[in-house]
Amino acid sequence: MADLKGKVALCTGAGRRLGLGEAILKRLAADGARVVITDLGSPKQHMGTEHIGTTDEMEQIAEDIRRSGGEAITVALDVRDEAQVEAAIQRSVEAFGALDILINNAGIGYLIHPITEMPIEEWTAVLEVNLMGAFLCTKHAARQMIRQGNGGRIINIASQAAKSGHPHMSAYVASKHGMVGLTRTSAVELGEHGITVNAICPNHVTTGLGSVQNEYFAKYKGLTVDEYLAQMRRSIPMRRVGQGSDTANAVAFLCSEDASYITGEAMNVSGGVEMH
Repeated sequence: MADLKGKVALCTGAGRRLGLGEAILKRLAADGARVVITDLGSPKQHMGTEHIGTTDEMEQIAEDIRRSGGEAITVALDVRDEAQVEAAIQRSVEAFGALDILINNAGIGYLIHPITEMPIEEWTAVLEVNLMGAFLCTKHAARQMIRQGNGGRIINIASQAAKSGHPHMSAYVASKHGMVGLTRTSAVELGEHGITVNAICPNHVTTGLGSVQNEYFAKYKGLTVDEYLAQMRRSIPMRRVGQGSDTANAVAFLCSEDASYITGEAMNVSGGVEMH
């Protein structure tokens, strides 16, 4: 277990049951961190209730953490809105006195089309949430961490798609490759302040988002979902798809003192699918 007692961690896109954000914050809370659960809270264009963490769902996750002895608050946040980003960070500081850890996890991965059929408004939505949102949160979290003077951790949840191309996912792949570039530049700029910045690149995890992708690509390949998942498992050296706990464990390590000299990395957590 990482010793995160007294640390304050904010994770974006963390309000959906069985999502990566939930797994990450429950692990950090178990390690002693006080956590800030953020998600949209209510639907927006291209972001229906089935794809976001609602206010009620965020509060359910917070209650789970509190029942387990942790401390958690919820904040509705659209990461595309700079004023909301600033307000969420300020709310974290008001509630817990600091912000030590930022996890940029919010993302759209369900707007899937061939390049020749990709609507510009959907391309824009993906890039704004996945990449611009990570930039805005990094910008304002870093400002807070620098003011505090105690360093910090910024972790970007990228993807296997940050390392390789995938059909019909041009916007998602472009955004995740861009996130790795943002990670590296942020690490160079913020290192002098004791702030490490790293990315984690999971392979497929069957979250709510993962289920949408399963259905789309199974149909695309003329397979049932079970056949598609069996084919996927055969392609993974460790013969299983990723789990939320795999990513959460990697986040906990990068938040720990054991990772204090690791920065600018894009860590694969892929069961051997990605090795570069």
